[in-house]
Order: sequence, then C-alpha cells, then structure tokens
Amino acid sequence: MAGRYRIAVIPGDGIGKETVPESLKVLDAASRRFGFALDLAH
Repeated sequence: MAGRYRIAVIPGDGIGKETVPESLKVLDAASRRFGFALDLAH
C-alpha cells in the first residue's frame, strides 16, 4: 500500500470539529504502520 495520498481535511460544523482531530490520529498511525505518506490540506 506504499504511496502518497492527498487528503482534504474539512472539519465542518457540529461533530466534525471533534471527530477530525481523532481521525487524523488514526490516519497517522495507519500511514506509519503500512508505509504510506499523507499530504493533508487543511
């Protein structure tokens, strides 16, 4: 699954403000575990 992925991070209104930071933690852990890179656009 190696590669580089571009992801737009858009928290939005309501629950997004709470879930986006936690989701980014999950993506970071997955990228380190499976050896891919993320380019995040906030």
